Amino acid sequence: MKVLITRPIPDEGIELLRKKNYQIDLYEKDEVMPRKELLKRAKGMDGILSLLNDKVDAELLDAAGPQLKIVANYAVGFDNVDLPAAKKRNVIVTNTPAPEVSETVAEHTFALLMALAHRVVESDGYARAKKYKGWGPNLLLGTDVYGKTLGLIGGGRIGAAVADRAVKGFKMKCVYSDIKRNGDFERAYGAKFLPMEKLLQVSDFVSLHVPLLPSTRHLISTAEFSLMKKTAFLINTARGPVVDEKALLRALKTKRIAGAALDVFECEPEIDCDLTDKLELKSFPNVVLTPHTASATIEARQAMSRFAAENLIAVLSGKAALTPAK
Repeated sequence: MKVLITRPIPDEGIELLRKKNYQIDLYEKDEVMPRKELLKRAKGMDGILSLLNDKVDAELLDAAGPQLKIVANYAVGFDNVDLPAAKKRNVIVTNTPAPEVSETVAEHTFALLMALAHRVVESDGYARAKKYKGWGPNLLLGTDVYGKTLGLIGGGRIGAAVADRAVKGFKMKCVYSDIKRNGDFERAYGAKFLPMEKLLQVSDFVSLHVPLLPSTRHLISTAEFSLMKKTAFLINTARGPVVDEKALLRALKTKRIAGAALDVFECEPEIDCDLTDKLELKSFPNVVLTPHTASATIEARQAMSRFAAENLIAVLSGKAALTPAK
């Protein structure tokens, strides 16, 4: 069996594939493989281990050929994959929703939440700039997290892991919005199901945990920001286009919300989509930015590597995929 790995990944998954004696074509550069080369190297492959910045569409699937059986996407999301095109060609698509990933992204989400509330990034910059001249009662005042209301848009695995930390660790009240109610989630965390509009009105922190779909693109835009408390914060560790960047910039400029923390961006890898409007996310002191690193721990990335490899092995062995994308 021939497997293309489009970028170096942690070694656990690669070793599993090597033990099966698969012919592995690993793109050695730690960068997105150029499209032309990706199309060329996909030819004749039985499996492709793709990353979230690889566009897996009809062109790539056809370039690989009719023997292609599986695209194992090294990500929890799979908005980079044309699922209908894959299904039409009988190609199975899988993702990597490892438990370690949920816990890691939840940790990062909460780190961003705490950074906003306690103005950690601002304080760090202030100290590094040698502006600190002594303690003062009004210096860089933040806000408490304890007892506040956390609004989760998306109550899946990652949302639940965030709720676990919020409710059990900080006695936060939890409200959530999703396409359907989750009784187990409600019982575990005392969470209250609300329509998204009401959630935005009552939450002190709004955290996004939804996949990128046509229905969730610009899910948070001008109308949604207008519903939020002026003291509320937005955290996005989901996908960049879930938030309308221009609307967010306007909300920050007009102090419609208290701040935002983003691990993902609408025009990623660019931090700002439009520099001509003279509004940049990085210019706001109440915005915390991380470069899509919510799952960037050794444990989580090794688990993703293992999940991708195990899906490849299962499908190429004639078995059912372990975590098919749906």
